[in-house]
Amino acid sequence: MADVPENAPEHCPGTSSDKAGKSAPCQGCPNQQLCASGATKAPDPAIAEIGEKLSVVKHKILVLSGKGGVGKSTFSAHLAHALASDSSKEVALLDVDICGPSIPRIMGLEGEQVHQSGSGWSPVYVEDNLAVMSIGFLLSSPDDAVIWRGPKKNGMIKQFLRDVDWGELDYLIIDTPPGTSDEHLSIVQYLSSTNVDGAVIITTPQEVSLQDVRKEIRFCQKVKLPIIGVVENMSSFVCPKCKNTSQIFPPTSGGAEKMCAVLSLPLLGKVPLDPRIGRSCDEGNSFLKDFPDSPAAVVYHRIVQCIQDYCSNRATDVQNAT
Repeated sequence: MADVPENAPEHCPGTSSDKAGKSAPCQGCPNQQLCASGATKAPDPAIAEIGEKLSVVKHKILVLSGKGGVGKSTFSAHLAHALASDSSKEVALLDVDICGPSIPRIMGLEGEQVHQSGSGWSPVYVEDNLAVMSIGFLLSSPDDAVIWRGPKKNGMIKQFLRDVDWGELDYLIIDTPPGTSDEHLSIVQYLSSTNVDGAVIITTPQEVSLQDVRKEIRFCQKVKLPIIGVVENMSSFVCPKCKNTSQIFPPTSGGAEKMCAVLSLPLLGKVPLDPRIGRSCDEGNSFLKDFPDSPAAVVYHRIVQCIQDYCSNRATDVQNAT
């Protein structure tokens, strides 16, 4: 949980729990007296600090997936590139996948390092209007393993949100790890005062992926995180020679389209398989820039337009409400 101290014993109920400092696992914990006093139930002061820091960010978008390997980080990178293709927009991509940071490789930034300034950490820039931050920039080697428990990962996420000097932004895209664990609870908690636009959920057509995506959707609903829509990756394969379409991963239960219809969620698009996407990511290049007329790129641009329209409409609704 996001509210478990780093030095807490196993089965700690969490500092905001009614059982904090009173349950059996609390016996002998160095935090027991503080938790029992009720002082730990006060809001984390970092929430207000993060709210102030990100008040100059117009739109905040989370990219989620229930299962790993469905193309979530690839989508986050493509979304960042597409939004930044408008030179009048300032875009940033934050990688909070602490144990599996792939954004530095995908964005062509491996080997780059973060620098400290008087106003915080300076992000790494791909273009003049596209900034990136990842724990991958803090590792001595891309092969280094980050072996951290939840509290330490949560502390790093807090530091990213509070201490990175993004400046004024039009879009902040947050690439998250798969699942619904500590990192997701932390990011939602820390962003609770920042008016997040919503989440884009990534899946593939197979039921084994959709099953976990339904859990991700329930998570969003429980924490009151708006869902912008669902993207189905690896939806089909378009032969580059004959242009015929094949189902490499058959949607045995109807795929994302049926799931979205049942759950009344927008299906933003179905991205076809294209081997050049993987190659572009490995080489750190923008697939959308290199192959702008490919079937996958055409779908990506439609999806990005849907996301932009959603953010624009939501900003109008928030302004009218105030």
